[in-house]
Amino acid sequence: MHLYSRQILLEGWDLEAQEKLKLSNVLIVGCGGIGCALAELLARAGVGKISLIDADSIEVSNLQRQMAFGPADIGFYKADILAKRLTQINPHIQVHSIVAKLDKTNADCLIASQDLVLDGCDNFTTRYLVNQICQQHGVPLISASAIGFQGQLFMVEGDSACYECLFPKEEQQNESLRCADSGVLATTPNVMASLQAHHALLYLGLNLRPLKQKLLLWNGLNMTQRILNFMHDENCASCQAR
Repeated sequence: MHLYSRQILLEGWDLEAQEKLKLSNVLIVGCGGIGCALAELLARAGVGKISLIDADSIEVSNLQRQMAFGPADIGFYKADILAKRLTQINPHIQVHSIVAKLDKTNADCLIASQDLVLDGCDNFTTRYLVNQICQQHGVPLISASAIGFQGQLFMVEGDSACYECLFPKEEQQNESLRCADSGVLATTPNVMASLQAHHALLYLGLNLRPLKQKLLLWNGLNMTQRILNFMHDENCASCQAR
């Protein structure tokens, strides 16, 4: 009660909302710049079970923006180090780390049992797969991305248009559009992670969906934010398959 007292004091957020967080299972795909801050915020807020999946190990260049890691962590797996940090932050939650790439061999079993999937990975192949499997199992998805000075955020849930409706596969095959190749300001992924975590708490605790079938665009150069509606793509293979 004392740990979560500032949330419980909120008008519109009560013990029932906090209990919903405690009973929630979420999967975070990617333990990089977005995943680190996202996971820590959800752990501090009291999300009961957090699963982390990432196959990468920590490098020097990660320390500029991936807030869970320090120089002593270089060479260790991101998922394991992040999981350790979360349990130190909040010993009252369950944290499960998976050192692997999310792919067709494990996506179904990892996603099917979740209450919410939070995607913060840095490649299109994984994003399309997460979108597809979430749709097949009816699991809500909140997806965030960050590059340079800009970020995007949206939610796919129920009968809404999906990631592939918004970003057709044939237009998004350039895997060079990653932080490792294009650069990113230290703050950009952390801003997007905070927005993603905030939306996750609204959904898990209060059943709110402010960005369902809406795309939030954040511009860190001029500090502006826009929200755009997007529609079903009649030719979307992912929607047609569900």
